[in-house]
Amino acid sequence: MLHAMLRAVTPASGSVIIGPTSIAAGYSHSLALKDDGTVVAWGYDGNGQSSVPGGLTDVVQVAAGYQHSLAVKDDGTVVAWGLDTDGQATVPSGLTGVVQVAAGGYHSLALKADGTVVAWGLDTYGQSTVPAGLTNVVQVAAGGYHSLAVKDDGTVFAWGGDYYGQSTVPAGLTDVVQVASGQYHSLALKDDGTVVAWGQNNYGQSTVPAGLVAYVPD
Repeated sequence: MLHAMLRAVTPASGSVIIGPTSIAAGYSHSLALKDDGTVVAWGYDGNGQSSVPGGLTDVVQVAAGYQHSLAVKDDGTVVAWGLDTDGQATVPSGLTGVVQVAAGGYHSLALKADGTVVAWGLDTYGQSTVPAGLTNVVQVAAGGYHSLAVKDDGTVFAWGGDYYGQSTVPAGLTDVVQVASGQYHSLALKDDGTVVAWGQNNYGQSTVPAGLVAYVPD
């Protein structure tokens, strides 16, 4: 399990979320999850992305996209608010058993307790078309127009926009414990604390600093 940089949360379902659960940063807004299960949001609110729905409680994880926000409740349901031009804030009817969410540019992902993934919102580049047969997922991430998933065997799946190679997982990448997505690039944290990056690199965002160890394994 990751060090203090990550936190494990056990929802009512008994499933375990491994990943950042207390804060989330969107394009120009921010979310914070409090210990009492309520959410605080601030920043740009032009599309309601910082207007937390009244009465929202029992939250165990939050995610922030370009201009929308997501929250997972301890009963496994999802609440979304903010920009909904492509259905990114319209949670699929009947969606339950969720243990983690991720918010992309205009799409959203939900990881269910059974290891499957549900996606909704913009699908122009296939970012909301979950690969057939994708199971045993333990964590998901959503970029501007692409999606990532870590499986329980430490491998990574990616789908959606790939014009900068952000969805082309490096050959032989294994032992991954967490992924993260930027607008056009992707990151993977391995169980030895090292980081692998791929995709757009115009600002060096995919050039991992030499010698970087993101955390010290137990």
